Amino acid sequence: MALSSDPTLAPKPVRLADALSPAERRALVQKSNLWGAWAIASTWLSIAALLAVAVLLPHPLIWLLCVVFLGGRQLALAVLAHEAAHGTLFRSRSLNDGLADWLTARPIWQDVRRYREHHRQHHRHTGTVQDPDLSLHRGLPVSKASLRRKFLRDAFGLTGLKLAFGLLMMDLGYFRYTVAADVQRLPQEGRRPLDRVVDGLWHFGPVVLSNGLIYAALAMAGVGWVYGLWVLAWFTSFPVVLRIRSIAEHGLCPQVPDMLQNTRTTHAGWLARLLVAPMQVNFHREHHLMAAVPCYRLKALNRMLRERGLVPQRDPTYLEVLRLASAAQA
Repeated sequence: MALSSDPTLAPKPVRLADALSPAERRALVQKSNLWGAWAIASTWLSIAALLAVAVLLPHPLIWLLCVVFLGGRQLALAVLAHEAAHGTLFRSRSLNDGLADWLTARPIWQDVRRYREHHRQHHRHTGTVQDPDLSLHRGLPVSKASLRRKFLRDAFGLTGLKLAFGLLMMDLGYFRYTVAADVQRLPQEGRRPLDRVVDGLWHFGPVVLSNGLIYAALAMAGVGWVYGLWVLAWFTSFPVVLRIRSIAEHGLCPQVPDMLQNTRTTHAGWLARLLVAPMQVNFHREHHLMAAVPCYRLKALNRMLRERGLVPQRDPTYLEVLRLASAAQA
C-alpha cells in the first residue's frame, strides 16, 4: 500500500549511470578489509562492554538495559552478516563466507551462504508479489492496538520462541530456509533419520559451537551467568528491532519495480543508530540502488544523490514510519 504522505517517495526513477560518473561509482564500491575487521571487532567490543556493565553493576534495571542494547548489537551482527552475503564486508569471498560467517552470523543463528541465496531473490523481486520478504511488512497499516500487540509478543519472547522453532526445523530440513514469515514445508519422502542428523549438524552445529565458545569465554572469566542476557536479548529485544527495521525499509511502500519507491531510507538519530540502524543500515534506498556499495559508503551515496536533487531532502524518522504503520482505524 502506498501513502502519498510518505516523504521518501520520489516522482521518477533514477538511472545511476546518469546520476554518478564512472569514477564516483568506482570509488563507492571500493571494499576495505581493514574496515570489515574493525566493524566486527568494534561490535564484539561493544557487546563485551555491555556484559561487563551487567557484571559490574548487578541490578535488574541495568540488566534490562543491557538486554535492550544487546538486541541492537545482535542487529549490528546481522547487518554485518548481510554485508558478507553481498560480498562487501571483505574483499575476498573466503573471508566473507568464512571469518564473517563465524563471527557475525553463527552467533545469532544465521548463515551467510543460505541467506545470500534467499536475499538475492529479495533484491531481484523487490516491489513485486515474488519478493520472498513480503510477509515481513505485508498488511500495513494496522491499528495502534494491533502494532502494540506485535511488539509485546516480540518483547516477551513469543516471537523469539516461534523464530527458534522455525530455524530449528529449517536446520533439520523440515522447512525451506527463509528469513521471512512464510513457512514452506519440504517433502520428507525418502529422508532417513540420519539425513536429519547430518542436516542438523551441518546447519545447527556451528550455532551451538559459536555460542558454546561465547559461554566458555565468559565462564573462564567467572561470569558464565551473564551469557543468559545474550540469550534473553536474542529472544526479546532482537525481534523488536528486527520488526522496526523491516517496517522502516519496505513497509507501506508501493509494490512497483522502481527502487526509489519500493524502498525507504530512514533518518536515524544517535539512539536509533545504537538500536535499529547500526552500520548505516538506515540508508536502505541507497543500498537497493547500488547493492555493491559497502554499508559505510551508503551515507556518501545518499549525500551525492541529495545534492543532485534525485532523492528527497528529508527522510522520515523511525517514529514517523511507525506512526504511518499504525494509522489504520481499529
